[in-house]
Amino acid sequence: MKKVILLLFLPCLLMAQEIKAQPSNIEWQYNLDTAIEKAKKQDKKVLVYFTGSDWCAPCKMLKKDLFETTEFNDVSDNYIWVYIDMPRNQDLLTPDQLSYNKQMVSKLNKRKVFPLFQVLNKKGKVLDEYSGYAMNGDIRYHMQLLKKYL
Repeated sequence: MKKVILLLFLPCLLMAQEIKAQPSNIEWQYNLDTAIEKAKKQDKKVLVYFTGSDWCAPCKMLKKDLFETTEFNDVSDNYIWVYIDMPRNQDLLTPDQLSYNKQMVSKLNKRKVFPLFQVLNKKGKVLDEYSGYAMNGDIRYHMQLLKKYL
């Protein structure tokens, strides 16, 4: 009987987990040049997100507190998004992607601050940036940056 009940509730539990973990509607780019070409074609700004996905606690909290909100989804379509990850577990990326990401950090994130948002125009010039996250649920400064360039 316990097995029958478990089998009946297992799909419900899996669906609940799937709904909670749905990502935002961002179509991430992993190459800045590709993103800039898309930005030119779509007349949008580029937003580069620097993260340490497997070690940076503020990055992990920001992902949950910002990227999974309706307010964020409402403005995210106005940008071409570039994801630059610097994980400690280097097996998370291909060697080519890791090398590329290191180049991007050296070029655009010289202070090596994580998390970091940088807004670039469609020519690749940095217009603005916002770094850090207090991990207190206050995403207003991140949203101000995003709304500033709509």
